[in-house]
Amino acid sequence: MRIFVRLSALLAIFAVVPTFAQGTAQQREACESDAHRVCDAYIPDAIAIERCLRGNAGSISAGCRAELGIASAAPAGGKRRKR
Repeated sequence: MRIFVRLSALLAIFAVVPTFAQGTAQQREACESDAHRVCDAYIPDAIAIERCLRGNAGSISAGCRAELGIASAAPAGGKRRKR
């Protein structure tokens, strides 16, 4: 009987885990259109979609970048000044 209870608890945990990978409601709202436009090939894999969005930060909306915690889509070096 204990094995059955433990197995049931373990299965319940695995059933809940995929919902965490889908992001928050705010992230889904801000990034859904960008995901369909830029990362359509990765749907329905939420982890792959997030990687794709992060990798294409220059092509996604400012709201989605903000929800993903991406500060800016500008290149790391930025523009150089003439001296």
